[in-house]
Amino acid sequence: MKKKIVIGNWKMNFQMDEAINFIIDLKEGLGDCTTVLCVPYPYLSLSQELVDDRIAIGAQNVCQFEKGAYTGEISASMLQSLGTEYVIVGHSERRSFFNETDAMVNAKVLLALEHDLCPIICIGENLAQRESNDFLPFLKNQLLAAFKNVAANDLASCIVAYEPIWAIGTGKQANLLQIKEVHAFLKNELIVAFGEQNAEKIQIIYGGSVKAAQAKELFSLPEVEGALVGSASLDAKEFIQIIKAS
Repeated sequence: MKKKIVIGNWKMNFQMDEAINFIIDLKEGLGDCTTVLCVPYPYLSLSQELVDDRIAIGAQNVCQFEKGAYTGEISASMLQSLGTEYVIVGHSERRSFFNETDAMVNAKVLLALEHDLCPIICIGENLAQRESNDFLPFLKNQLLAAFKNVAANDLASCIVAYEPIWAIGTGKQANLLQIKEVHAFLKNELIVAFGEQNAEKIQIIYGGSVKAAQAKELFSLPEVEGALVGSASLDAKEFIQIIKAS
């Protein structure tokens, strides 16, 4: 079995002193899994200095262009030069609030891989798509669009995060059967696209309002190979509980 991975996404939260205290607390309570913190851009260097080899640092976004006159953007090569190892790509908030398209997500995936960054590729359906029962073809299109032109030898560096938008911050929860169904579906689509041996290299994790209370049940599903944690990653004690559950 693959070692499960737990990824914290701080989003646009924490002041500098809060970030420092969180990392100190996290180091004191880590369990045996791969732990990643995706922090805001200003904290990337600081976080690299504070963590030990049990914690990897990731960014929350990357520009789809290599370099140039793109004010306010951060390139994959800049992230690489800072020692960043992971980057979230195509998060639902980026797709919704900043109008990221599948083509933009794919460009970011390819640049991340070119610069030795592990892309955490987010896909997910909204409530209308879920209730229309047309969500699986939608997820398939998102998935395959993100992996367009990705070489087989880069697949082991990719993570897919299924984040049902309808279960994020809405009070709704995806049940285990729903999660199991989608993860199995995504794995099968990767097998069709890349072959079983290559598809097995790609970790599929879950990112729908993961909390400590349901983490043990979530990780009991063999189809769930880790978690992308949002608001619960802002509380060191709860985040540690999720890590230990993995």
